[in-house]
Amino acid sequence: MKNAMKTTLALAALLAASIPAFASSGNAEAGGKKAVEKGCPTCHGKNGISISPEFPNLAGQNEDYLVASLRHYMNGQRKNPIMSAQVQAAKLTERDIEDLAAYFSSQNGLYVKD
Repeated sequence: MKNAMKTTLALAALLAASIPAFASSGNAEAGGKKAVEKGCPTCHGKNGISISPEFPNLAGQNEDYLVASLRHYMNGQRKNPIMSAQVQAAKLTERDIEDLAAYFSSQNGLYVKD
């Protein structure tokens, strides 16, 4: 019985450790093209560094966070008139979301100078 419990716990730990590998499989290069097509640089700046403190920086953000945020805009759980009008978030496909998230997460974010 103890061996079965140890095996179950080991398998559960292995599964939990492998989940991030399956989390997102976006294409950053395609996401960069889609970002331009969708008008993302208008507010979020070239490569995701915002042009104004009014808009969040997307560069270097966690990919899973970006995927979740875009999904929430898409399904109406998160509302923003600019995102709705500019990106037409409701019309994003799952592939669009994954590609955009891969692109912005792969960009160098802001950093503090030493």
